[in-house]
Amino acid sequence: MPAPTTLIARDFTEFRTAVSQSFVPLHVTAGGDGFRGRIRSSAADEVQVSEVTASPHVVERTPELIGRGERRYYKLSLILAGTSLLVQDGREAVLRPGDVALYDTHRPYSLVFEEDFRTLVVMFPQRLIDLPAELVGRLTAVRMSGKEGVGNVVVPFLAQLGGNLDQLAGPAGARLAHSAVDLLSTLVATELDLANEDPHHELMRRIRAHIDANLSSADLGPARIAAEHFISTRHLHGLFQEQGTTVAGWIRTRRLEHCRRDLLDPVHAGRPVAAIAARWGFVDAAHFSRVFKSAFGRAPSELRRELTVSDR
Repeated sequence: MPAPTTLIARDFTEFRTAVSQSFVPLHVTAGGDGFRGRIRSSAADEVQVSEVTASPHVVERTPELIGRGERRYYKLSLILAGTSLLVQDGREAVLRPGDVALYDTHRPYSLVFEEDFRTLVVMFPQRLIDLPAELVGRLTAVRMSGKEGVGNVVVPFLAQLGGNLDQLAGPAGARLAHSAVDLLSTLVATELDLANEDPHHELMRRIRAHIDANLSSADLGPARIAAEHFISTRHLHGLFQEQGTTVAGWIRTRRLEHCRRDLLDPVHAGRPVAAIAARWGFVDAAHFSRVFKSAFGRAPSELRRELTVSDR
């Protein structure tokens, strides 16, 4: 895995270029002379953790930039020093040290820094978070405190990870990256539980938990899930449709993500690809290889070879 990188911008122009290269294309503006900026980054399995220290400036993700077709990511900002204002989806979040907020790179947003600041940014593909996109979208640009509740567990972990970026480049990098995303998923889910008044929300939470606990069962499907929760299959399909997905699609996505994690985990390096697929409910190895390549752009064996080469 690549070693952490550090970019120290000598001027604003250099910093503006580095921001778009480090994350997604962004429009960056700043006023005044004497601009200073630094970006430290490391990544593992598509999860990038960056510490940004800079002078005041404004970042905008415009519809034009979104239209270029980059992959869909979530970004989470943890303010370490200074303040920021995040605006997305008609909401505004003022963030102070210890606060976190989530935003979606596939929809317009802006970040305003009116003073010198330091922030930790975690960027990851949207498919990694184990919640439907429609649900997560309700929490963009919403301040979440790192000083109470689940945030008091998640934020210290992220801060420690930001201070030890070299660990992401080591053998445990993928596990650390996935742990960070899993913790963020837990934080988001907890905030949604507190804010959601939809009577279907608790039922969907239990259904998703049931699916994750039974991914290894080859017969996991709508009929079984509906029966386990004393609802009709029609009702079950309607619940998933409301959240922009399908039962089969959700099960397949969760299985593929677990397979991907195992293929990138050195602990499972000696386990055959077919055994990993079977562990997560794919009984047909050829079918698994096809759907995996369709989802991730590489066959399972190719992904494993890349891990072997990067560890040399």
